[in-house]
Amino acid sequence: MWTCPDCGRAFANRNQTHTCAALHDLAWHLDGKPPEIASIVHRAIAAAQECGEVTVLPEKTRIALAARMSFAALMPRRGWVDGHVVLGRRLEDARFTRIETFSPGNHLHAFRLETPGDVDERFCAWIREAFERQTAQ
Repeated sequence: MWTCPDCGRAFANRNQTHTCAALHDLAWHLDGKPPEIASIVHRAIAAAQECGEVTVLPEKTRIALAARMSFAALMPRRGWVDGHVVLGRRLEDARFTRIETFSPGNHLHAFRLETPGDVDERFCAWIREAFERQTAQ
């Protein structure tokens, strides 16, 4: 792991390109959002933390969830939470709004959570798979 001397964030690769900016806090992302949106975010973070040691990084545009590297992200909006998980395989599921392939073993799966109930076993399975991929490397 390498720690940026300017922002203090830890990365898997030395001198990794990143937006070098101070982190916000979780409350900053949830300010002015309905309680249901906060519930979705807290449930999703709790699901990730059940997998093991997860660092929550409230960046300017997203809340990144990281193990060795970021494996998921949440972007709270007024009526829903957009997000993504990074999996080592392409997983077709109607709940994914798009899938971007960056390399044969690196696939971003975007989703939208509209109710706290969307943080269900299927969602938790994606989070577990993404987390385990990061911690196995």
